[in-house]
Amino acid sequence: MFPGDRTSSCPLLFILDEFDLFAHHKNQTLLYNLFDIAQSAQAPLAVIGLTCRLDVLELLEKRVKSRFSHRQIHLLNSFSFSDYQEVFEDLLSLAPGFPETQFAEQWNSNLQTLLENKTVEDVLLKQFNASKDIRSLQMLLLLTLCRVNVSHPHLNAADFVEAYRLRSMDSKANILHGLSVLEMCLVIAMKHLQDIYSGEPFNFQMVHNEFQKFVQRKSHSVCNFETPVVLKAFEHLHQLELIKPMEGLSVRTQKEYRLMKLLLDNSQISEALQKYPNCPTDVRQWAMSSLS
Repeated sequence: MFPGDRTSSCPLLFILDEFDLFAHHKNQTLLYNLFDIAQSAQAPLAVIGLTCRLDVLELLEKRVKSRFSHRQIHLLNSFSFSDYQEVFEDLLSLAPGFPETQFAEQWNSNLQTLLENKTVEDVLLKQFNASKDIRSLQMLLLLTLCRVNVSHPHLNAADFVEAYRLRSMDSKANILHGLSVLEMCLVIAMKHLQDIYSGEPFNFQMVHNEFQKFVQRKSHSVCNFETPVVLKAFEHLHQLELIKPMEGLSVRTQKEYRLMKLLLDNSQISEALQKYPNCPTDVRQWAMSSLS
């Protein structure tokens, strides 16, 4: 890039698709150089970033963010449900040049039947109301197509129902199903604390005390674990991102007293307990007494 002015330089327009991927690059060198040149007016230069991530500015380094104009234009899909169905048909249809002509005809004929199926329409409508993003639709269709095999060569309504169930599954609630009884007890203790203190943050010591109250309340199947073991379970919950430290806190604070926040709500914990394998009865009762 040669220095110049608006009369002697050729205007340049950079369009960066999937802008968030550039932000993940080490040191964000390209973004820094482009924004720096645009800001310094060495040449008439404009940079447009395209992304689906609304939090993309949080990914930028300070030096890059300071050179960014912070102008944002949010574009939302405005097409109707009938347009959405046309996109659905277009994505699944096999083109005329498909090598297996007979299979393509059967596939497309079956697709027309699916378009008239009320169950499939309901699934599409739910997906449409949840997100009009085409990528979300593509993910739904990808999960559906994964069910196609030699013995099941054509899609049916049940495939879409199952794909939507997988697509809308609560990932955090699923993580709870794999926790140990001790870790589940700590989650219940945290939720109990948040109910008592109206959502205020907690630390490990508070959770441990609440767990000890439960263990000492009566004789039951849950062991009274040593503190280091309980702390290890607490840290594992942090690694699973079921809890997170409060922002702006000093890292020098002892981990036992570092304030944390639970990233689960009552309904997620309640649903997980219903499906939790071999959950002790007294643990379930303790949880229900603390869930509103």
